[in-house]
Amino acid sequence: MTQPSVIPDFRYRAFISYSHQDKSWAGWLHKALETYAIPKRLIGQTTSAGVIPKRLAPIFRDRDELASATDLGRKVNEALAQSANLIVICSPRSAASHWVNQEVLAFKRLGRSEQIFCLIIDGEPNATELPDRETEECFVNALRYQLGADGTLSRERTEPIAADARTGKDGKTNAKLKLIAGMLDIGFDALKRRELQRRTRRMAVLATLALIVMAVTTTLAIMAVIARNAAVVARNAAVVASQAAVRRQKQAEGLVDFMLGDLNDKLNDVHRLDIMQSVDDKAMAYFVSLPSSDVTDEALMQRVTALEKIGSVRMDQGQIPAALNSYQAASTFAAELTKRSPGDADHRAAYGDSLKWIGQVYWFQGDSDHALQYFKAAGASLQLAHAAKPDDTEIAFKLAMTQIDTGFGLEKLGEFAAAKAQYLAELHTFENLHTRQPTNSRWQSYVDRAWNNLGKVALEQGQLDEALTAYRTDQRLKAALVAREPNNHRAQADLLVSNAILGGTLNLCGDTEAALHYTNDAVESAKALIAFDPMNAGWQEYFALYSQHLGGQLRQLGRLDHAAAANGDAVRVLGALAAKDPTNTDYAQELAESQLESARLQLAMKNTDAAQSLAKPALEIILRLRSKKSGNRTLSLLAAQAYTVLGQIAEMRDDHPSAHDYWMQARDTVAPYAQSGNDPKFLAAWASAQLLLDQTDAAQPAVKKLAAMGYRTPDFVALTTSRQIAYPIDPALSRRFADAVK
Repeated sequence: MTQPSVIPDFRYRAFISYSHQDKSWAGWLHKALETYAIPKRLIGQTTSAGVIPKRLAPIFRDRDELASATDLGRKVNEALAQSANLIVICSPRSAASHWVNQEVLAFKRLGRSEQIFCLIIDGEPNATELPDRETEECFVNALRYQLGADGTLSRERTEPIAADARTGKDGKTNAKLKLIAGMLDIGFDALKRRELQRRTRRMAVLATLALIVMAVTTTLAIMAVIARNAAVVARNAAVVASQAAVRRQKQAEGLVDFMLGDLNDKLNDVHRLDIMQSVDDKAMAYFVSLPSSDVTDEALMQRVTALEKIGSVRMDQGQIPAALNSYQAASTFAAELTKRSPGDADHRAAYGDSLKWIGQVYWFQGDSDHALQYFKAAGASLQLAHAAKPDDTEIAFKLAMTQIDTGFGLEKLGEFAAAKAQYLAELHTFENLHTRQPTNSRWQSYVDRAWNNLGKVALEQGQLDEALTAYRTDQRLKAALVAREPNNHRAQADLLVSNAILGGTLNLCGDTEAALHYTNDAVESAKALIAFDPMNAGWQEYFALYSQHLGGQLRQLGRLDHAAAANGDAVRVLGALAAKDPTNTDYAQELAESQLESARLQLAMKNTDAAQSLAKPALEIILRLRSKKSGNRTLSLLAAQAYTVLGQIAEMRDDHPSAHDYWMQARDTVAPYAQSGNDPKFLAAWASAQLLLDQTDAAQPAVKKLAAMGYRTPDFVALTTSRQIAYPIDPALSRRFADAVK
């Protein structure tokens, strides 16, 4: 069975930290690591770093300057937490970089100091200790000193593991191999020896092929001389012509390989993206112009790989239409492979994967219909490949990821039942992988995600009991991992998110006390993580977001003072995060949610001025975001909720015309979603607006739906009671809810 080329516990094999002045070195290293083919004799061996894969991908390389921020962004912190290793490109530029120092420090705080590797490209290690050579220092302070128990740097020196790419030292090639050997926990000499053996074997194969070609040519010549037959001569002439054509094609493809490889690297190093783009365009034009009927399967597969590579480069450059052209060309050649050998599982998988890339480009462009069309076709092809090779881990993984993409596409179109079928298939695939490889914790993480997807789509269908079951299963699995690995901060962060989601769902079902238990656990866990690393923006966001959820649950239970404290934390932290990164729409949206919940609290305390001062800016933020993301379901729901709160404020001030206008806007904003689906949050927002407008008859169908689902937030129950609307409890449904979270 093929060993899985995955990293236990981590999404990335390594995170590259570097000064952006050393960007060309970072690009070279990123590509060199991701494209390095590990010698076959090493693949599948188990070391302390896990099972040695075929490839080292993926490698994370941050490409954004952080000049406007004062701490690491959420994306960077999450990538660090999800990286098995940290590689620091060391030079006097990086030694002076605040961000490189912060990234090393953050990685050490994760408890993985032993997995930090250095690539020295310039300067001198520990030059600060040499007289008059301080400016040559290439190690940041976080590399030179050990981490203290309090999470700050001590004065105890440490010597980082380093490969030296400088002239006269290891050189580029050996430095690269040293890094790879360290990441895989194998001896450098063993890796170097295998590399030399591989090159020797390649040369031997080439020499053998040359001898064979020479022997065949000689034989043909002798036969021609002996037979002196015109027909033979003619045939030989045809062979010679054919060989010449093949030779010219190989020469051309060799040149194209150089263009896409070494030449592209050199152009990238000198920042000549204009020429690099022209080279890629020429290479693509060449591949597209070639016939596909008279070449080998191997040659076709090489074209597929090359064109997909061009597509990825163009995506990175933001050239989305050009990337789509590359992926479509790759898919054409992959389709030819499948046509030649319909039963070949690897060809089927390659074709399915090529369709998936096309779908992802359409998804990136916001074209959900075309994206879903390609995701479905990709899934069908990969399903056939998986059926032919059910034990192939790589094919199974590609199939499951395509099932996730398809599910997301179906969800966006409101086809929730079909999305649920995809998520169930995803769950089945990952459970099978986990059963076959129970020690591979990455499969367990994907099982968790599948349960989360199932909970989300069940909630969107109004199946609250199924949502609770799925979310509780996800929460149990993550709690078990934390129990096994109490120092795993990433697992703790995953668990707190699951606790918050489960708490929010329990609140929808009316069990607000139980909801409070899980939500409070989430907030306390976020506090503990922040105490460990106060600079982690992602953990700060969790603390603020779930403090807001906690504040809402406390308010609905009448614990207004405690609610005020939780809401204050949420608004304060999210306000600071949004001020540091004004481009982050998540921060802005979550700040608006927190302001809106604080407005509800002020309304409960009869303080209409304070409520107005919170609800108005919240609505402004929501409308600004909504103008940029038309059709966004969540923003539409938030807008309706903001209009509802502003209407309640106006009503309390006896401004009945304004209250009526706000509630009309709330009703109309959420109507398209409430009338075409069963998501209880949208139904409740729509029914609430109708009831506030005294349109009881119009609200009754939605109210009955919500009662049948078991939707019983204290806010909604209080509204139906105030309007003297019957809203009975279903005892059987309540028992199912209780059973789901036991």
